[in-house]
Amino acid sequence: MRKVCNAGLALAIAAALSACSGGSNTADPVGTAPPPAASGPGCTGSCVSADSFLTAAEVSRVISQAVAEAKAQGSPATIAVVDRVGNVLGVYRMTGAGALVTITSGRPVIGGLENLSVPSELAAIAKAITGAYLSSEGNAFSTRTASQIVQEHFNPGEFNAPSGPLFGVQFSQLPCSDLVNRFVPGGGTNTGPHRSPLGLSADPGGFPLYKAGVPVGGVGVIADSTYTLDEVISDFDRDLDELVATAATFGFAAPIDRRGDRITVDGKTFRYSDVDFDDLAVAGGATGNLAADGTLIPVPAYSDGAIIPGTVFGAPESGIRAEAALYPGRDAFVLVDDDGNPRYPPRAGTDGASALTPEEARRIVDEALDIANRARAQIRRPLSTPARVSISVVDSNGVVLALARTRDAPIFGIDVSLQKARTAAFFSADHAAADLFAAPQVNYLNATLAPQGVVFNVTDSISIGDYVTRVRDFIGNPTALADGAVAFSDRAGGNLSRPFYPDGIISNQSGPFSRPFAQWSPFHDGLQLDLVYNQLALHVAHYLNQSGLALFLGETLLAPAPTPENPVPLPDPPPGSCTVLGDPGTAEASTRLPNGIQIFPGSVPIYRGGVLVGGVGVSGDGVDQDDMVSFLGLHNAGAALGTVNNAPPAIRADQLVVRNVRLRYVQCPQAPFIGSDEQNVCQGK
Repeated sequence: MRKVCNAGLALAIAAALSACSGGSNTADPVGTAPPPAASGPGCTGSCVSADSFLTAAEVSRVISQAVAEAKAQGSPATIAVVDRVGNVLGVYRMTGAGALVTITSGRPVIGGLENLSVPSELAAIAKAITGAYLSSEGNAFSTRTASQIVQEHFNPGEFNAPSGPLFGVQFSQLPCSDLVNRFVPGGGTNTGPHRSPLGLSADPGGFPLYKAGVPVGGVGVIADSTYTLDEVISDFDRDLDELVATAATFGFAAPIDRRGDRITVDGKTFRYSDVDFDDLAVAGGATGNLAADGTLIPVPAYSDGAIIPGTVFGAPESGIRAEAALYPGRDAFVLVDDDGNPRYPPRAGTDGASALTPEEARRIVDEALDIANRARAQIRRPLSTPARVSISVVDSNGVVLALARTRDAPIFGIDVSLQKARTAAFFSADHAAADLFAAPQVNYLNATLAPQGVVFNVTDSISIGDYVTRVRDFIGNPTALADGAVAFSDRAGGNLSRPFYPDGIISNQSGPFSRPFAQWSPFHDGLQLDLVYNQLALHVAHYLNQSGLALFLGETLLAPAPTPENPVPLPDPPPGSCTVLGDPGTAEASTRLPNGIQIFPGSVPIYRGGVLVGGVGVSGDGVDQDDMVSFLGLHNAGAALGTVNNAPPAIRADQLVVRNVRLRYVQCPQAPFIGSDEQNVCQGK
C-alpha cells in the first residue's frame, strides 16, 4: 500500500508547526458483543434507546483494548474515542508514542498540506470523528472507506473512471465552520455536532462503534508516523493503525450486514477494513493497563483530559432532536441549542425585496423531506429503505434560512448540506468574481521547532483571484462569475473542480478550480482548500500556542507562550470564519462561505423568476439521491407556492458546452422511489 495523506486536514499546517507538539471483519465480534439479533439487520433507523451511548467504563474499555494490541505490536499509539455527535470522550497517549504524524501523498507535489506534520492527538480525533460521522444504523463506514471515495478515480487505480462519489468531503466539519459546535471546558458533554480538528480523515485506523445495532461513536488510532490514504486497493494491508483500532472495537464492532463491504455503488463494493479480529496479536477483548502504559491527555479546545460518557443521539443534549411542529408528518429532526430550541427555525432572507420568506424556506425543506422519505437509499441496508439526508436552505448571501434532517441520517451530511447550499448560491451570483478577487492571499507555511518556540516560514503564496481568470479562460467567457448568467449546481461546479477534465478521463487538462494533476493531491486540491487554508493554519497555530508554545514568523514574534495572566495569546478563528471574502468588515464577507465550499453533487440554486434568491443543499445516502432531493424538493415547493423554483432551464449550467463537453446540472437515480417503477422523475422540470 502506498500511503497518501487525507486532505481534510488543512490543519496539516499544524504539522509543520506541530513539530513542536511534543476486506473487512467477517465474523461477529465475540466476548461481550451484543447478540446477533440485537446488533444486526433489525435496526433501520429507530433502534436508539436510553442505553444507546458509551459509558465512561466502556470508553475506558475501548481504549484499553487498543493499548493491549499496540503493546503486542510494539508500536505505542495515541487513541481517541468520540460519541456520535463528536464529543471527545477520551484521548490516551501511550508511553513512547510519537507526538507528530506527517502528511504525505508520496506524489511529487509541493504546497498545500503536503509533507506537513500534525499533532498525533488531532489526527486520532479526526479519525474517530470520521468513523462516527459517516455511519448510521443503515451503514458502517471507516476511514478506509473514506479513502476509497475521495480520490481522483473511483475506484482508485481504475483509470478513466470518474472521481470518488464524495470527492472533496474531506474538507468538511472544519474547525472554523459556523455550523459545528466547539468544546466548552469544564467536564461533561456539549451539544453537537462538533468540529473535527483536521476535517474528515482517509487514513485507515478509524472505525465507528456500535451498541445493539446503533452507532454510538467512533475510535481513531495513530500508531505509525504517517497520516495517509490508500491509493492501491487491489491488495490487502496490515496497517498498524487499523490493527490497533480493530482491537479497540471488540464488543462494539459494526453489525456485519451494515459494514461498507456489504454496500455497493455503481456495481463496486466499498472497503471497510483490511484486517480481522483473527489478525490481531492478542485475543479479542484483551486489555492493557491504562495506569501503567501511558496517560490520558488534555487536548486544548477538544477535551479536558478526562474520560467522560457520551450522549444519546436524538436526545436534546446531543444537539439533535425530533421536530414535528415545523415539519408535521415528515419524521424530521433539527439541530437545537443547549436549551433544546431549534438553531435554524425558518427565517426570512437578507437579500432585499426578492428575499425568501420564512414560509418559502420552510416549505422547500418540507418538500425535500417528503422526497427523501420516498426515495430509495443508495448507501444503506437493508435495500429499499428510505434515503436519510440533511437539508439546508440559504439565501444568496449564504445565511441559513432553514435546516432539517430525516431520521438516522449520517452526521457528516449536516455541515456538508450547508456547504453545498452555499456553494450553489455563491457561484450562481453576480458577486462571485468580485468576492474571489478581493479574498486574502493564501500563504502556504512551513515550520520548525526551535529553542524559542515554533518558527513559521512562508513557502509559497497564491491569489484566489487567479481562479476567476482560469475559469474565464477555460469556458471562454470574460465576465464569468460576475454576470450571474449561469446557474451552477454542485454537480456542475464539481465538473470544474476535478484534476482531470472531463471528470476521470486522463488528459493534460484539469478543471479550472482544480490544481493540474501534476500539482494535485487530495490535500492540495485547488480552490476548495485554498479558500480555507489560512484559517485552518490559524487554528493549528492557536492549538500549538494553547499547548504552551511561542510562535514566530521568521524572527517576528506572533504570540508568546501562554501564561496564567495571559493564557491564550493567539485566539482561535471565530466560528464561521473559514472563508473571508471581500471587505472583512461587511456582513456578506462573513456569511457567504463561512464553512467553506463543497464540490460533489447535491445542491441547486433557488430563483424567484429570473432572480437568484438562495440555494438548497442535501447530503446523505447517495449523491444522485442528494441531487434528486434538492432538485425535486425545490420543484415541488415551487409548484405548491407558485413563487420560487429551480433556475430557468435556459440559464442552467448544463447549457454550457466547455471544451467539447457539456456540464452536468443534476443526475437523478433510476427507479428512485420505494414501491414505484417511475423513471426519469427529474426530466422536463
